[in-house]
Amino acid sequence: MLNTLATIFKDNWEWRKQIGRLAMFELVKKSRGAVLSWAWFFIKPAIYIFCFWFALALGLRVGSPDPSGPPYLLWLCAGIIPWFFMQDMLNAGVDVMHRYPYLVNKIKFPLSGISSIFTLATMIVQLMLMVALFVIYFACGMGFDVYLLQVPVLLALMFMFWDAVSILCSQLSAISKDFANLIHAMGTPFFWLSGVLFPVQDIDVGWIQTILDFNPITFFVTAFRNAFYDKTWFWEDTPMCVGFLVAFAVTVVVMAIIYRKFNEEVADVL
Repeated sequence: MLNTLATIFKDNWEWRKQIGRLAMFELVKKSRGAVLSWAWFFIKPAIYIFCFWFALALGLRVGSPDPSGPPYLLWLCAGIIPWFFMQDMLNAGVDVMHRYPYLVNKIKFPLSGISSIFTLATMIVQLMLMVALFVIYFACGMGFDVYLLQVPVLLALMFMFWDAVSILCSQLSAISKDFANLIHAMGTPFFWLSGVLFPVQDIDVGWIQTILDFNPITFFVTAFRNAFYDKTWFWEDTPMCVGFLVAFAVTVVVMAIIYRKFNEEVADVL
């Protein structure tokens, strides 16, 4: 297993320049032909955020978790903007082999690097959205503090974890289309059940809290809200941090096993 992990790291490092160029090409390809070009990376999330804010804050009159604190819009954005990254990884990120078949069959690109291309491209968009989140943060009257220093750490963790998920799931999706369909079908349940639109701390059912502690989506959504809204360190929530570390370790181990087993078969299947 360690040899497989070493191979993955080695391939990604040796092909880092190609991965970077192809990630930028992926973004250019997405915006090509549109008059507003890269602005669409902001317009679509902005529409989603407005709809949820309108429905929850005005329609259902859901208030801020802390009525005396910052506005509800900041709480909503701090959780839903990281979700946009995870949503893309759960949709296209788990089936990147079918997205770039020419890299597998013609160029013989390392399969782990193919996942890194999409993860990096998606992370670049996420960084742009994070800039927008900081604009909203300061517009809400919030000032810079030490809790914001954990944001780069969370972004790095989010990149590494979801890149591992993409490497794992893309191998299985290349072998079985049913697996890809299953993951895609889970996108909506993950959104509604992972605390993106509600504070998970308000759930007083013990076994549900335990399950959420092992949910990486819940971890990242809560951690970013800790940094931008609640002003706490994400590692202060010990059960959730332990749950995430367990989920991360299991994902990496299974990824290494699956990668070693199916790495040579993916090209034949595609």
